[in-house]
Amino acid sequence: MTRFILYTLSIFILLVTVAGCSFLRLSPQFGAEAECARLKKMQQSPNYAEGVFQNPVPTNMDIGFKGYLKLLHTRIFGETVEQLPDRPIPYLPVKAAQTKTVQDTATIVTWLGHSSFIVEIDGKRLLLDPMLGNIASPLSFMGPRRFAPLPITAAEMPPIDAVLISHDHYDHLDYGSIQALNGKTGHFYVALGVGAHLERWGVPAEKITEMDWWQEATLQGLTFAATPSRHFSGRGLTDRMKTLWTSWVIMGQKDRIFFSGDTGYFPGFTEIGEKYGPFDITLLECGQYNELWKSIHMMPEQTVQAHLDLKGRLLMPIHWGSFSLAMHSWTDPIERVTKEAAARQVPITTPLIGEPVILNGAAPKTAWWRP
Repeated sequence: MTRFILYTLSIFILLVTVAGCSFLRLSPQFGAEAECARLKKMQQSPNYAEGVFQNPVPTNMDIGFKGYLKLLHTRIFGETVEQLPDRPIPYLPVKAAQTKTVQDTATIVTWLGHSSFIVEIDGKRLLLDPMLGNIASPLSFMGPRRFAPLPITAAEMPPIDAVLISHDHYDHLDYGSIQALNGKTGHFYVALGVGAHLERWGVPAEKITEMDWWQEATLQGLTFAATPSRHFSGRGLTDRMKTLWTSWVIMGQKDRIFFSGDTGYFPGFTEIGEKYGPFDITLLECGQYNELWKSIHMMPEQTVQAHLDLKGRLLMPIHWGSFSLAMHSWTDPIERVTKEAAARQVPITTPLIGEPVILNGAAPKTAWWRP
């Protein structure tokens, strides 16, 4: 009888494993693993070792058993916080008809929520981490759902000269968004390995440029530099850190923009600032943090320090206001970062979702998240 039970259990485990592997392989939203020439290029990177990419500084991402117990205790017995808004969030719709002509006399940055942006610079239109879906998950019925209005959909988006993607997590790289944007996007600039996902989703290889840290690429007068960040990657159960993660420097004729992607605080901000600063605006993450994983997601006070390290002029906090991916209240990131910026006399802008920020102009500073 015992042998029969063990045999049945083994067969069940085998069937579940096979079904799970088949689901991962057959479901396009999980992306694809790098192979052949792409994999060889990744393996030649100085940031690649022991089969995975490495952070620029030692980074322990394992919160351990005690960490999980602390999370569980906080979830059950901790103070109740408003992780989701209890009222409609104000926003400004981005009308496609108003965006057909790209501004070439001023640089305009428009926040689409979370870490997604439209950037108009030197007559070119860029999209940064265009997560334009409603759920940050590979499964439509499970995962973090967008709680803020989307000011423009992927279908409404006008022609795009280039898309820049920081890494392959679901709240930054969205399968549906890429499919909708493919036909109207001139080129995709991504970190090493991420191109495999895009190719599986129908993006032609000639439209993809994969970059390692400190590499530069040019697009009709613009220069993009892939710069280090302190984070990780992965879309499935077995591909953690198998693709690179990056921050981005965008250099135009007169304006410079830094986009952090996801990152913990690290000394590399100073190095980036020395090489490419000063920046007219820094788009820096300030949300989805916890003391248990602050090595891969900055605390809001560190966001302000990173801005100073980068030699930034105007700070714009990002990675908040659309998805709840941590246990802090949805307004905690912006309250803390604006308080720290005021204390350190750092110019900061807090636009509505969809509200344009014109560089070297009057920066929006409305506390729209407050009742």
